[in-house]
Amino acid sequence: MKIELGEPCLVVLMGASGSGKSTFAARHFLPTETVSSDFCRSLVADDANDQSASQDAFAVLHEIAGRRLKRGRLTVIDATNVQKEARAPLVQLARDHDLFATAIVLDVPESVCQARNATRPDRDFGEHVIRRQSRELRRSLRFLQREGFRHVHVVKEGAEVEIVRAPLWTNRSVEQGPFDIVGDIHGCREELDALLTRLGYGEAGHPEGRRLVFVGDYVDRGPDTPGVLRRVMDLQAKGAAICLPGNHDFKLARKLGGRDVRITHGLAESLEQLEADPVDGALDFLKGMTSHAVLDGGRLVVAHAGMPERYQGRSSRRVREFALYGDTTGETDELGLPVRLDWAADYRGNATVVYGHTPVAAPEWHNHTINIDTGCVFGGALTALRWPERELVSVPAAREYYAPARPLTPLEERPDQLLDLDDIAGKRIVQTRFARTVTVREESAAGAMEVMSRFAIDPRWLVYLPPTMAPTATSQRPDALEYPSEAFAEYRAEGLGSVICEEKHMGSRAIAVVCREESVAKARFGGDGTGALYTRTGRPFLDDAEPALARIRAAADRAGLWESLASDWFVLDCELLPWSAKAQELIERQYAPVGAAGTAALAATTETLRTAAARGLDVAALLERTAGRAARVGGYVDAYRRYNWPVAGLEDLRLAPFHVLAAESGAFAERDHGWHLELCDALVAADPDWIRRTERRVVDLTDPASEAAATAWWEELTAGGGEGMVVKPHAFTARGRRGMAQPGIKCRGREYLRIIYGPEYDAPDQIGRLRSRGLGRKRSLASREFALGIEALERFVRGEPLYRVHECVFAVLALESEPVDPRL
Repeated sequence: MKIELGEPCLVVLMGASGSGKSTFAARHFLPTETVSSDFCRSLVADDANDQSASQDAFAVLHEIAGRRLKRGRLTVIDATNVQKEARAPLVQLARDHDLFATAIVLDVPESVCQARNATRPDRDFGEHVIRRQSRELRRSLRFLQREGFRHVHVVKEGAEVEIVRAPLWTNRSVEQGPFDIVGDIHGCREELDALLTRLGYGEAGHPEGRRLVFVGDYVDRGPDTPGVLRRVMDLQAKGAAICLPGNHDFKLARKLGGRDVRITHGLAESLEQLEADPVDGALDFLKGMTSHAVLDGGRLVVAHAGMPERYQGRSSRRVREFALYGDTTGETDELGLPVRLDWAADYRGNATVVYGHTPVAAPEWHNHTINIDTGCVFGGALTALRWPERELVSVPAAREYYAPARPLTPLEERPDQLLDLDDIAGKRIVQTRFARTVTVREESAAGAMEVMSRFAIDPRWLVYLPPTMAPTATSQRPDALEYPSEAFAEYRAEGLGSVICEEKHMGSRAIAVVCREESVAKARFGGDGTGALYTRTGRPFLDDAEPALARIRAAADRAGLWESLASDWFVLDCELLPWSAKAQELIERQYAPVGAAGTAALAATTETLRTAAARGLDVAALLERTAGRAARVGGYVDAYRRYNWPVAGLEDLRLAPFHVLAAESGAFAERDHGWHLELCDALVAADPDWIRRTERRVVDLTDPASEAAATAWWEELTAGGGEGMVVKPHAFTARGRRGMAQPGIKCRGREYLRIIYGPEYDAPDQIGRLRSRGLGRKRSLASREFALGIEALERFVRGEPLYRVHECVFAVLALESEPVDPRL
């Protein structure tokens, strides 16, 4: 006996105690697929035979089964299930998850069940129980399908059973394509032929093996419904097309099948055309189509009116109605058309959904969905989407065949693409290319919500946040906490051959999103203006960023950057100088008071000690120590002053770019740092008075002389008051012996560290204590945030929904709230 199961589904085993249900389940299903009432009794009462625990046990059973069905897993219920009231919640459970319920009845003679139970000491209930169960089962058999079971299989004692699993009809994910998905045709045979010719299809299909997927609505309103039906039916018969139904096709099928339907919305024209030119097999074709199709490994879903994630790959009346009609309120508007809900605005699925049904002037991507019904029959165009290329191909309508109830208009802007609370609340796991998964804890997300909602720039510009930077391993040199040799040694240990050392500017990290003109900004980002300039936490740098953006744009024009990148927009990673432009309040409230107090107090103390020494007191050691402290405080004041100069306007600022992060032509994580800096140098050459060059040195890690030269350069930089340098793999990203190497390691100068750790950090009694600083959490944070940043840019360049980009951007912001020593 062969039992075919559409997977996933709910399998309900039925039979009296002793009929062999558990043995049958163990033989034909995985242990994880079977949910047993006995096991659930054990969970709640520590006794599989405690009938007093049945109510709680079945509550657990239904919960487990529901969770599995929600995840699309085949689930088997191992219980007697001989009573209708026991089966009803299981049937409802399958319906709730838009899956079929299948009954497998073990029809075993009562005498066999009695004999088996007699050998089981744990089954001490009387024979009358099995007798009653057998009687109830026999009474139920003829009513099971009426109760809602899609399939009923009765297995006789001793029968050999083979379970055959197959995906549900809607699940065609094994079919990989490539595909050409065609929008609503509505009897426009001439335009269909023209579009198929443009796509490269002949009578036998496509020479490169591409396949067509039709979203439905082949009939009504247009001039040649019979011709369209013959063409698509022939393509499907030859295996060159997958045909899905539209609501017009469904209505025509009902009429041809003898049902009473209203002759409206072009149905009269189809009936007249088919009466004059009958199409053999049309009714079978129209009735035989599946509601929607999941294709290409689950990456693509096609349905006439759309398909939310919860229905994809499932089958029920509810799923079919959504596929045909979309999400409606049940009401009609002043034109008699259904009032539709915008399901795509809230779509958060991973699969791309391609649909039609509601005509639009032009297709637009929203949240991984696209409507390709461009109203051919109304005088618009017939459109196809090439997959996986995501290219649109259209042919214009020869004329208007049918007057639309309302003019075709572009879809309204959907700001609800932006982050929704459900996108970010709670613990989240974000998939990235470089770090696999990054976990964001609930408490970290909560802190980031406030920053994002209260302080961030217009989120449409927020396509990237830079990572924190990993510090170098602590140096053991007596006079230094950080030194280049440790960074070089780390990369050499990872197996890298070369690194690049980049000057660390004395400014604040800035991200510049620059568009060539306002129309580009509107089309690509949906924002006002021509770009954005924001901090590493997403806050605006300037009250009005347009003058700064105009200056970057002018430099890009002169440098030919638009042509070099083949793009009308780009994202720069920069430093905005001076640091005081953003941190003036921090300097005035924290650094300057420390410097002023220390200078005044130590000057007075030193003077007093000198007076005491002049009077013959032995204070030489104390005076020397105090003078050293005063000198260190003086160095502290000098250090922070270098980051502070008056800023009255744009001319007083300087921009130092060092990465060209992304453009329409790509996210440039695969380009080496030399390529990035070369493009930045072109901007410097175009505006040398305002854009500052990032000095650099390339180091051959196999050559001690090369390391020594870079170290001497670092010494020169930091001795002159420079902050230090960042050491990076020359290839931008590099996989080392232990996984992905650190994307950058900062090595800061002695005087800059005085700002960070305090005036006296390098005193002999202080620097030793600091050598025990813990670096692991900070370095892990740097790697994870880097992976998230690149992932955000790659998603944006691919044209993924903005909420998908913001998932990564928000995660960077959330990770920044993790407890890490801020001095690192």
